[in-house]
Amino acid sequence: MSDFNKLEEVLGYNFLDKKLLSTALTHSSLSRDYNNERLEFLGDAVLDLVISEHLFTSKGDFHEGKLTKTRAAIVTEKSLFDVAKRISISSFLKLGKGEEQGGGRFKPSILADSIEALIGAIYMDSNYEHAKQVILKLFKGNIESVLSGGGFKDYKTRLQEYFHKVPNTKISYIVYRQKGPPHNRTFYVNFIVNGKVCASGSGKTKKEAEQIAAKKALKTAPKKYIQE
Repeated sequence: MSDFNKLEEVLGYNFLDKKLLSTALTHSSLSRDYNNERLEFLGDAVLDLVISEHLFTSKGDFHEGKLTKTRAAIVTEKSLFDVAKRISISSFLKLGKGEEQGGGRFKPSILADSIEALIGAIYMDSNYEHAKQVILKLFKGNIESVLSGGGFKDYKTRLQEYFHKVPNTKISYIVYRQKGPPHNRTFYVNFIVNGKVCASGSGKTKKEAEQIAAKKALKTAPKKYIQE
């Protein structure tokens, strides 16, 4: 497996605690107790905060709805996957035998999650400012693409744009079931509007299940509100 120094060079950040970096790159298929899921949880929150702050300070003309929509477009799984490919994080991942044989090293969901875990590890190893520097470096092209009207608009984002134009609506995604062992779990999600289940989806990650539910819900939304 590739030397972690190569990854640190690409990131422009050297870990003080190499164990944190190793944990961030360890998938749950290899170890149930020693894996990157907790760091992924933390990194997701740090990423949201950094992108929120960046948009808030750099786009003073954006109202709350546009800030939310823009942030959602920047932190999609597709966007994270794009970052993962650019820094070749797949060559550094540590996977269980079954996941390795099943092509897990190149699965968008696993690669996207590893970017969030890496962000969480940098935050824990240093502080918010260091994490912010790395995030803005990694996502620079993605941010510019979204702000210029380009890519990364996924089903959840498109659905959010639709319901933003529908008065008095509250939407949410609820995981109502989980099935299978930690390294091969399936999540079942309901998309809910004003307390009513409007669509359901399932996937190997919560994000994947939410995207599938959103895709189904979009089929019932008026086309005039949906940007293809």
